[in-house]
Amino acid sequence: MAKRSAGLLLYRSGADGAVEVLIAHPGGPFWARKDDGAWSIPKGEQPDGEDPWQTARREFVEEIGLDPPDGERLDLGVVQQAGGKVVTVFAVHGDLDVTDARSNTFQLEWPPRSGQLREFPEVDRVGWFSPEQARVKLLAGQRPVLDRLLDYLGAKP
Repeated sequence: MAKRSAGLLLYRSGADGAVEVLIAHPGGPFWARKDDGAWSIPKGEQPDGEDPWQTARREFVEEIGLDPPDGERLDLGVVQQAGGKVVTVFAVHGDLDVTDARSNTFQLEWPPRSGQLREFPEVDRVGWFSPEQARVKLLAGQRPVLDRLLDYLGAKP
């Protein structure tokens, strides 16, 4: 059975009135030199029996370090990533100042086979991007949710 995750995609109106979305760059040495095609919707593993909406909100806090804004919840459906993980995605409209965003951390033996455990942030950067920019930055398997959001909003991609 595929691993399941749930995520929360925040969106807002930018300075020019166009839609912007909040996405996150994964931390750790594997992703350090990757940019385009490496970013993600803030998300995390959904334990068996947990409501996907609760997972999405909890994981947002863990990965961003800030509470997501309250607002109407949009169900953007499910996408499957290249590795087989199934991700349920929700969207909420709200502006969030991410200046003080801080992620949880994880431990990893680094360098490999060195015997040294190092701590890395789950997310090392977050940012607001236009849908066009986000389409380039996001993991390929998550890009369809941008189209779903734009369709819902009646916005042009």
